Amino acid sequence: MSEERAFLRHTVATLAYRGGKATRGADDAFAHHKASPTSRTPIQILCHIGDLLDWALSIAQGQQKYVEATPASWEGEVQRFHKALQTFDAYLASDAPLGVSAQQLFQGPIADALTHVGQIAFLRRIAGEPIKGENYFVAKIETGRTGADQAPGVREFE
Repeated sequence: MSEERAFLRHTVATLAYRGGKATRGADDAFAHHKASPTSRTPIQILCHIGDLLDWALSIAQGQQKYVEATPASWEGEVQRFHKALQTFDAYLASDAPLGVSAQQLFQGPIADALTHVGQIAFLRRIAGEPIKGENYFVAKIETGRTGADQAPGVREFE
């Protein structure tokens, strides 16, 4: 496996860790919280992240296709998020060719998804459901670990 592909897989695991932390334990009311009249709700943002991950897989497979889904339940979108990460990571772990460079996959859908995970984390604080901050430098992020079962925080703070 190339260094670029290995790094992209670690980035996907980082997205799983941070996204899992941002979504875990949120109540159903949070899913529909609006920070402003024109902002997306957390469930809309999470659904968009799922769309981005599906798009990333299609790009990697050389068939670039973006489909905008309709949000399901909060828990359904959390499950979709992790399933899409697992499917994308499995493709990256395989010997199948990438339709574009790893750098392009990162700069497009993956970087966008990381941005949106940050939005969800910020919205948790605005909605009165903050997550603990963390020193992500020491987090136990493992390449290939993309499901909802993530390691606990090593150095969290309020």
